[in-house]
Amino acid sequence: MTTEIVPAIDIIGGKCVRLSQGDYSTKKEYNASAVDVARQLEDNGCRRLHIVDLDGAISHHIVNYRVLEAVASKTSLTIDFGGGIKSDDDARIAFESGARMITGGSIAVKNPLLFRHWLDIYGSEKIILGADTNKGKIATNGWTQDSKEEVIPFIEHYMAMGVKKVISTDIESDGMLKGPSVNLYREITGKCPGIYLIASGGVRSISDIEALAELGLPEVIVGKAIYEGYITSNDIYNYNKQKR
Repeated sequence: MTTEIVPAIDIIGGKCVRLSQGDYSTKKEYNASAVDVARQLEDNGCRRLHIVDLDGAISHHIVNYRVLEAVASKTSLTIDFGGGIKSDDDARIAFESGARMITGGSIAVKNPLLFRHWLDIYGSEKIILGADTNKGKIATNGWTQDSKEEVIPFIEHYMAMGVKKVISTDIESDGMLKGPSVNLYREITGKCPGIYLIASGGVRSISDIEALAELGLPEVIVGKAIYEGYITSNDIYNYNKQKR
């Protein structure tokens, strides 16, 4: 099985940035234009894109929807969008701005009825469960708070509610370029059979992506490794060409 590369664009103040372990004080800006980044990724054969509104994540409402709208209107990428989606209006704005899928993490912990409502309205193909974990516990509010929810029971609960897709980031690995949490993903796939699991965090090379492919993961989100040049445009192009 080949795992699809899903590049990440994290947005603060309308610009592309990356954090380390979700710490906003580690912010590093890479490009002022998300559209330019997205176009380059599309030129290299990418078909998917993961956009996170980091301003929205700590503001408790969607903020950078204009960036989403610009990327969606000027590329053909299939975009999933997360960060600050806390209300029906936020969800509506995200979809109207061009998101094909939205990710809900904090909302699934703090307002499960609303999250289930979205599943009912939009369907399980458009609503992704965010199961970002810090030492085995689900983290919320832009990873600034830890909940009491444990990752496996959390996913199992929502699978019973109809969730089919999950993005899981091991926060300790995110942005550290030390390799993905293979053991975490092995545990999730073993205990939650049938889940469409999207890995995120720690990827530093194409070989890391291949290791996740061996677990049967369909997609992996890659951010800092691309921006720091550990995975080059040529790497992405050749990988995507081979995958086709």
